[in-house]
Amino acid sequence: MQKSLMTLSIIATFSLSASAAEHEHEHISLHYQGKPATQQTAEVNKATAATLNYTDKKAFEEFSKNLIAELDEPTAAILRTEFSFIGDKTPDTVNPSLYRQAQLNMVSNGLYKVTDGIYQVRGTDLSNLTLIRGKTGWILYDVLLTKEAAKLSLEFALKNLPEGNDLPVVAMIYSHSHADHFGGSRAIKDMYPKVKVYGSNNITKEIVDENVLAGNAMSRRAAYQYGATLERNDQGIVDAALAKGLSKGEVTYVKPDVTLNGKDKWETLTIDGIDMVFMDASGTEAASEMATYIPSMKALWTGELTYHGMHNIYTLRGAKVRDAIKWSKDINALLTRFGDDAQVLFEAHSAPVFGNADVNAYLRMQRDNYGLVHNQTLRLANNGVGIQDIGDAIQTTIPKAVRDTWYTNGYHGTYSHNAKAVYNMYLGYFDMNPANLNPLPTKEEAKKFVEYMGGAKAVVKHAKADYAQGEYRFVATALNKVIMAEPDNEKARQLLADTYEQLGYQAEGAGWRNIYLTGAQELRVGIQPGAPKSASADILGEMDISTLFDFLAVKVDSIKAAELGLIRLNVINSDTKDTLYVELSNGNLSNIKVDKPMEADTNLYIDKRYITGILLGKVTLKDLLANGTAKLEGDKAAFGKIASTLVKFDENFEIVPLPSAK
Repeated sequence: MQKSLMTLSIIATFSLSASAAEHEHEHISLHYQGKPATQQTAEVNKATAATLNYTDKKAFEEFSKNLIAELDEPTAAILRTEFSFIGDKTPDTVNPSLYRQAQLNMVSNGLYKVTDGIYQVRGTDLSNLTLIRGKTGWILYDVLLTKEAAKLSLEFALKNLPEGNDLPVVAMIYSHSHADHFGGSRAIKDMYPKVKVYGSNNITKEIVDENVLAGNAMSRRAAYQYGATLERNDQGIVDAALAKGLSKGEVTYVKPDVTLNGKDKWETLTIDGIDMVFMDASGTEAASEMATYIPSMKALWTGELTYHGMHNIYTLRGAKVRDAIKWSKDINALLTRFGDDAQVLFEAHSAPVFGNADVNAYLRMQRDNYGLVHNQTLRLANNGVGIQDIGDAIQTTIPKAVRDTWYTNGYHGTYSHNAKAVYNMYLGYFDMNPANLNPLPTKEEAKKFVEYMGGAKAVVKHAKADYAQGEYRFVATALNKVIMAEPDNEKARQLLADTYEQLGYQAEGAGWRNIYLTGAQELRVGIQPGAPKSASADILGEMDISTLFDFLAVKVDSIKAAELGLIRLNVINSDTKDTLYVELSNGNLSNIKVDKPMEADTNLYIDKRYITGILLGKVTLKDLLANGTAKLEGDKAAFGKIASTLVKFDENFEIVPLPSAK
């Protein structure tokens, strides 16, 4: 049982495991380097550049405004030195709009003043560290992804702040339930043990729940979206859309002392003498999220409701679809309630927006962009446009004024995959075409396609001709069928890798680019280390026993388990006396919290903290039973029987077809 329990990992959505990240670049550089852009890709990117509104340089002014101190060498080394190759001229291998975003994010490089009493450290992580001057000390809003980044960034800020350098941090606020906004919390708690912690509604549950049940799949997919194994160069990663990239280190979590908006959408609270109005925005960019207005400073914090680009309605790593119309409406609520007064808007990513008129224009455009994605997708769907076609169709519905505005562009989310997300939310994946109702499994289907098309040689011949013409999208579709049918077909494999590379070079979305380029990499050199994952002690410590057994149920081999018949057990939490009744029946593992132990084959008495220790590999159930810390009553073989049905997930499962000698 203990061995299976230790396999549990929670993905802190954006984190890289430190051990893999430290070695990933050295490993890859020995094996893989992207090819140059083709003439067709260079021409596509040149044509794209001709459509862009380069005369609008306002964002560069805002990103550089009110710089107090540039990052010093040890602080900058957290992240920025990896992207020093970003220059003034757009290379042929990068979509010019994405490269402009990469250039913009390079501007964030130090400690900045937002307004009187509010400062930000930008450029050390995917998110910003915000400091708000309270009556007796500093209030921190969002504390980065890792403990290491938070510590260095805060020390840098306190050294360079023009006021209150000797004041303590008295409060810490998490805007939402994604790891790049709470992951550095343990560093702050260690530095200031008395700090009071505030979080968005239901944040702890959403943190431990969001990525557990599908955690292994999400981890593997996230490696593609965030380009975890790609080089930092013009043929690899150039930007992370929200900022330059991710810090490396330990993702931690200090549970909030106070969670906000538990009963009402709006809540006003005074924190260290500063009145703050909190709006619950859960169900927009995160399952637990909030925005904040500070009346005395006329400052609006939008969290991740806005940034200088378009966000994901569906995130490519995999997650529940977000609600585009609620997102639009919540931005509208902020605009309506605070638009007359707000003089500055600041965010978890990107730079502030200054001045009442610009704040209003920014909110209005962001509101309308998410509204357009929702409304135009449904207009098209109601006229019969299916899910495969809707990503292209929505491009024709976006007004020029919206397209010409840089901060609506698809660097993180794109119109294409966001429209598909809206379609899926309302209508699901099926487009009602009978041919798509019950197709063959992918590999069987691929073999039949290749056979119908005259065999692999014929397909590759056609693909070469189309590749030469720059028709990469269909070449990718056709060659994917070939290597699914014939995974050892090296000519098809290399041509498909070339094709993915060119599609990546043309992509405006950072995630699209990384997915294409990672696919090309794996086709050429196989699966590489560096997948994003984390098993933080702080996060695991907040998982309740019921959620643990929900996760174990996903690991049960149902056919093997069905042969065991009925197994019943009570898991009794010694410190809280809470009881979880667990049944293995008909190949399914179920659990329910009960008021008292049920009739069962086995009772296990164990403190919750020791279950966390088992998860982290610090202790075994056998040892706990031997020293009396845990106790078993009844059939002592019951846990072993359940454990025998648990499978180990393949952390490197196939995404692009791999050769048979994988």
